[in-house]
Amino acid sequence: MVSPVLSAELHCHSELSFDGRDPVDLLLSQAEAVGLDVLAVTDHDEIDASLAAAEQASDYGLVGIPGSEVSSAAGHVLALGITERVHAGLPFEETVARIHDQDAIAVVPHPFQRSRSGVAPHITRDTLASADAIETYNSRLLTGRSNRRAERFAKTNDLPMTAGSDAHIAELVGQAVTEIDTDERSVEGVLDAIRAGHTRVVGKRTPWRISFRQASGGVKRRITNRLASVFE
Repeated sequence: MVSPVLSAELHCHSELSFDGRDPVDLLLSQAEAVGLDVLAVTDHDEIDASLAAAEQASDYGLVGIPGSEVSSAAGHVLALGITERVHAGLPFEETVARIHDQDAIAVVPHPFQRSRSGVAPHITRDTLASADAIETYNSRLLTGRSNRRAERFAKTNDLPMTAGSDAHIAELVGQAVTEIDTDERSVEGVLDAIRAGHTRVVGKRTPWRISFRQASGGVKRRITNRLASVFE
């Protein structure tokens, strides 16, 4: 019997991220509209919007995976399946351990992109291989070289592979998809299938003009937020 395949967006951001724009209902609506089965909202070092999205996901016919893009001391780590925020600034190994303490999984996004807080320049290859999975296709690419390096690393180390749109606006949710083979349409079923490597990666590039706007918008919002905190 062939297992059903679930299409998952495992890396996107809501307005709660310093560089995100849209509320979770727009992300959920987009996921439903493009035929996804699973959505994980992974805001930077935040979890409230993701928990809300996971709670509302069934209303859109989706499995909602609570998560966050955690800023470890070495760079970014996707925590999928967490129910409590993992604090930023911890060493990579401790970040992964805190994620595992919640029976969640640690997926390393864009590991070889230094300019986007990829972890690979700051940890050993053995340490990187301790993650549960590697994001081998991130839609926000220029040449694709970093994605190819991530794929080679995952294959060499026999690690599960995922994809993510890294969408910061709702319209781009589903730009990159992880196809997951599982008989169980639930958070636990999805996470177990990723751990087991029952995944396939499908994706297309985010238009560079949109990537540029997202990056510049994130910088502006980061500066605005910092100024606001200074004058509170």
